[in-house]
Amino acid sequence: MSYTRPWKSFAEQLALIESRGMEIGDHAAAQKHLERVGYYRLSAYWYPFRARKIQVDPQSGKITRVITDAFVPATHFLDAVELYVFDKQLRLIMLDALERIEVALRVDIAYLLGKRDTFAHLQTSQLHLGFASKMNKSGISAHAGWVDHYKKLVSRSREDFVKHYQNRHGPDLPIWVAVEVLDFGALSQLFAMMKVPDQERIAGKYGVKDWRAFQSWLRSLSYLRNLVAHHSRLWNRNVEVQPKLPTSKDIDWCRVFDGDVHLQAKPFLLFAICRHLLLQICPNTEWHLRLKNHLHAFPAQRAQQRRTVEDIGESLETTRPWRAW
Repeated sequence: MSYTRPWKSFAEQLALIESRGMEIGDHAAAQKHLERVGYYRLSAYWYPFRARKIQVDPQSGKITRVITDAFVPATHFLDAVELYVFDKQLRLIMLDALERIEVALRVDIAYLLGKRDTFAHLQTSQLHLGFASKMNKSGISAHAGWVDHYKKLVSRSREDFVKHYQNRHGPDLPIWVAVEVLDFGALSQLFAMMKVPDQERIAGKYGVKDWRAFQSWLRSLSYLRNLVAHHSRLWNRNVEVQPKLPTSKDIDWCRVFDGDVHLQAKPFLLFAICRHLLLQICPNTEWHLRLKNHLHAFPAQRAQQRRTVEDIGESLETTRPWRAW
């Protein structure tokens, strides 16, 4: 299929959404927002305000709700802008948490593996044997694929410490240096390749008895890190890489999400995981208080069909165990 929609100037973009029922207000200010942020990015924040209609299939009689191009009454351009600003600030708050978690994990993994072998990350004998024998579609093992990605990260690095070690000691970096070039995805994959007792030891440090659940937490936080790094929308998003809840059921706040597939698919569960991990890393942290205050400052809308912070997965029910925030 060929793409037929023509290029439109900022003024034409503004005229288009106005013709569909959006109230613009200050046209000059609205056009400046389009110029700075872009029509397509802002459209993700006005999408929930588009009107729905009932459509009946004449043959099957099946009833479906169809999203139209028109906006619900009283939808204002500022509704989308303020949601965008709210989401941007939310990403910055999450970035702060993810950085601290990532740095702490680098230390944990390097300290544990490095004690046994300086180059443990490159030695299959120091990792779970399943990753050395399990082959992917390309015919290489999971560990070999990880090592290939790791070497690309090293080759792309412009850090002075990488050049220093390679000039003085050769191409292979010791684990306590290697972790500093890993992205969150490679770090979570390395954790998943560790022997089960090693995973249990690190998970236990964070108050999680179920190492499989902890492994899935890191995988989901890697997904969250990618969203944040690429300025993707967090608000009103369904999480594609969902974390598992511990089977031990010994973490009180997890019980609120247990059995609720809707809540498990929303970002608030990932926020809760960040809160849990940060409280283990730094018990005096006030990060979760900043997050709470920001969520409670969710912008009010002018549209008749209003959105709430529950689009993230937060509600009075999910925050019940956290009244002490």
